[in-house]
Parts: sequence; structure tokens; C-alpha cells
Amino acid sequence: MQYIIGVAGLALVFGMAFIVSNDRKKIKYRPILTMLVLQFVLGFLLLNTSAGNVLISTIANGFTALLNCAREGINFVFGRLANPDDPIFFMSVLMPITFISALIGILQHWHILPFIIKYIGLALSKVNGMGKLESYNAVASAILGQSEVFISVKKLLGPLPPNRLYTLCASAMSTVSMSIVGAYMVMIEPKYVVTALVLNLFGGFIIASIINPYEVKPEDDILVVAETKRQSFFEMLGEYILDGFKVGVIVCAMLIGFVGIITLINNVFLGIIGISFQEILGYLFSPFAFFMGIPMAECVDAASLMATKIVANEFVAMMQLSSGTVILSAKSVAIVSIFLVSFANFSSIAGAVKALNEEKGNVVACFGLRLLYGATLVSILNATIVGLII
Repeated sequence: MQYIIGVAGLALVFGMAFIVSNDRKKIKYRPILTMLVLQFVLGFLLLNTSAGNVLISTIANGFTALLNCAREGINFVFGRLANPDDPIFFMSVLMPITFISALIGILQHWHILPFIIKYIGLALSKVNGMGKLESYNAVASAILGQSEVFISVKKLLGPLPPNRLYTLCASAMSTVSMSIVGAYMVMIEPKYVVTALVLNLFGGFIIASIINPYEVKPEDDILVVAETKRQSFFEMLGEYILDGFKVGVIVCAMLIGFVGIITLINNVFLGIIGISFQEILGYLFSPFAFFMGIPMAECVDAASLMATKIVANEFVAMMQLSSGTVILSAKSVAIVSIFLVSFANFSSIAGAVKALNEEKGNVVACFGLRLLYGATLVSILNATIVGLII
């Protein structure tokens, strides 16, 4: 029965994407099928094989080592406030972003990351049937983050048509920045974070290929990555450290605001109708949770976390999942965790593009809801695949 429900879930996702497609006649089914098969194969290898377990353990141990290094700096600055026996969320989850951001800056400065991003992107373009720019953007978004990747291609934003701009923004919203992956691994199991990172790369292109199909002419298939102003090593390091710290503080501020607002709304709904706002959202999203493979008895609780991620952000939902306030089975935790690892929420729409090119930012804002719709379908697709293979 689980396989019938899962296949029905895949059909639901593809149907919802097909309904809003710009041009159904231009959809390329072969690349979509190829990427879907790759998702199943890679997901199975990562979650169900000893080789996958070794790879994930290696990555997780690497991030654990990095977080331990970051903790030394945190302990030096905050002393007893950074108590590992009674960790404060800001110290243990958000502040390590500063160190990992600095490490990314070093790898970027030494031209290691640009090399990796370029050639993984080129290989990906052979599979997805899209342009080099789209493939570069997807890989770079997963490593550098939404803002940084658009800075690297800012010279191409001006002449870029809306359909290609949509794909760029959709793939960026469907991924997460490597700088905050360590923070996710503190809250949910690392194997689900790593698996989601891989599935997001292909899932974003699958949904975009259905919603927004188009042909890229060879003469338009160019990739010009902007060269940033050459800085000294320590200028660069200081900039990335400050950027990482800003990200941590911004996430902290958003959590304070969103958690407070959600609590207020829940209290108002409880006082008026005797049911919380999150429970209402849970009932609305529960059909999707069911088709993703979550047992019916847990659908409302799981769907409330999904809805919280979309309305607020993934950190709020991950906090609630890791706190134990929502009790789910191991399979449901896996499915929900995969769903949560992306930037598909209202706060991620248009900001980075608008800061670099106001005209294109306004274009992105116009299809903002469509963008969130597509990125959410990517999360549902990935979670449904995991529901079928675990």
C-alpha cells in the first residue's frame, strides 16, 4: 500500500506542476525521467547502503569537527554562556555559521570552490537539458547561498528573460547555503540534511522543467561569472566572518519575531475556537503529508511542521521537530526532515535579485507566489521519494 500511495503522491506533484505550466508542449520528458531516476538511485544509496552510510558519516564527522573548532571561538568570547551541558540556541546553532562562512571564504579566495562549482554545473547541464547558467546557479546556490550566487552572475541579470530568471530563482529557493548546513545538523539528523542537498539539485530542475519549460539557444548559453574585486586574504576573511555573523544575527531576529507571532496567533485561535493556528494549517496540509508517505495518525502533526516552514522558515520548524513537542515515528521524521531542508518560504522571495537589479527584482516579485509554489513542490517531491525508499 505504501508504494501505491507514494506513486499517487508523485502523480499529484507532477499534476500540480503540469497544471500551472507555461507551455506544456515544450516539456522535455526524457531529462525529467533521467533526473527522477537519479533521485531514486542517489537517495537509496545514501540512506540504505553501507557506502552511503560511510559517506554521510564522513561528512557529518567533518561538520562536527568544524563545529568543535567554531565552539572554541564561541567559548573564548562568551565563556560560561556557551555551556555545552545547557546549550543556548544562539551559541550552539547560529554562531558556528560565522566560522563556516569564513571557511567558505577561504576556499572561494583560493579558487577551489569556483572550480568545483563550474565543473559540477557543466556535468549537471548534460543531464538536465538546461543551460550552463542554470546548472552553475543550482550548484553555486547550494554552496554559496542565494545572495552570493546572484552576485556572481549579476552581469547576466539585465538581459536575462523572465523564464530563465524564474529557473534561477527557483533552484536557489529549492536549495540551502552550505554555511548553515552545520546549523541544520545540530537540529536534525545529518543523513537527512545530506540527502536533501543532493535531491534538491535535481528536484529543482524537474519541477522547473514542467512549470517553466523553454529552449536555450547555443548562442545564449553563455556563463560569465563576475570577478569580484581582488582583496587581500585578510580583507576577504574579515568580510566573510562579518557576513556569517550577520546571517546568524538575522536568523536569530527572525526566529524571535516568527516564534513570537506564531505563539500569539496560536493563543488567539485557542481562545476563540479552541484549536491552534498550527493545527489548522496541519489539517490543511495533511493530504500532502499522507501522499508523502506519513502514517495517517501523524499527518496533522507532520503537516503543521511543513506549513510552519513555509509560513515562517525552516529554522522554526526544525526547532519544533528537534524539541520533542511533536512526536513522530522514525519514518515520519525522515520525510519531514527532507521537506524542511530548503529555503522555500515567504521570506526568501526576490530580495537578493532586487538588491542587485531593481528591475529584475520587481519581475521576480511579480511571480513570487509562483516561485514559492514551485519550490514547495520540489520539497514535496523529494520527501515523497524518501518515503518510497526508506
